[in-house]
Amino acid sequence: MTGNHKNTTITRRRALAVAGGTVAAGGLAAAGYQSAFADTTTSTAKATTAATATSSASSGTCMELMSSVTEGPYYLDGALVRKNITEGKSGVPLTLRLTVVDATDGCTPVPGAAVEIWHCDAWGYYSGYTTANPGGSAPAESEDGSTANDKTYLRGYQVANAGGVVKFETIVPGWYTPRTCHIHLKVHTGGAKEDGTYEGGKVNYTGQLFFDDEIAESIFALEPYSKHTGSYTKLADDMVYDGGGASSGLLTLKAVHKKDPSKGYKGFLTLGIDPDAENTGAGGGGGGGGTPPSGAPTGEPPTGAPSPSSSPSA
Repeated sequence: MTGNHKNTTITRRRALAVAGGTVAAGGLAAAGYQSAFADTTTSTAKATTAATATSSASSGTCMELMSSVTEGPYYLDGALVRKNITEGKSGVPLTLRLTVVDATDGCTPVPGAAVEIWHCDAWGYYSGYTTANPGGSAPAESEDGSTANDKTYLRGYQVANAGGVVKFETIVPGWYTPRTCHIHLKVHTGGAKEDGTYEGGKVNYTGQLFFDDEIAESIFALEPYSKHTGSYTKLADDMVYDGGGASSGLLTLKAVHKKDPSKGYKGFLTLGIDPDAENTGAGGGGGGGGTPPSGAPTGEPPTGAPSPSSSPSA
């Protein structure tokens, strides 16, 4: 199992999150690979943050949280605007509901904000990087029997409605060495849908969403996840998740059927952003994504796969 690596030299940029609705405390921690794994925060500071977030849930106030960082090595430009991103990939269903609000203006909704997510499949493979070894022992990505496009599955945008809400239909991600179960995301503003994707504008936030260990492990015991064997990294040992609970990106999850995890889950989070802020370079906007840490999956995209490049700029 991977140790809990920390990097104390992170360049901080402004990113905000709020709590409200069905989440106990909505917000995302810093997340990334090469230059930022997780801020080292004292237990006292974390306790204070959690208490403040809980208070915010009842008062509806906003709070400032940690900065965005690089988005990781598996980001690709050109994701499609769509609600269902599965493309037939098998796994436990996940309905993800995210609400984007302006934390600099009384937590008012940000209609038109584009939320982009991407994550691995049930065996730890990313579209565009299907030859990368997820660690442990897993069938080849091509053996899952799906007709998914190996350059686009489990990637997509949704544009927020008048209430700042986006919804995605996907599956619970699997895992790969040395990471815990997670979903990547970016929040964009100022662009527009064009030719089926989202063009222009700027990135306001880059982060990751996390899953409770007990829930994740109950899912990984099911098919097709159980065909991937090896040492799963728990939250406490993850190099990105810093132990801050919801304030660090831990999703609030509700089971569709309490006694049957295979029926799926609903996940919730409220994201507070500064629409005037831009998240670039080391702060998470660069499309290159950095280099995976030692022991992470390696491999090149298949021939003809999209090439990672800079995120859209204004």
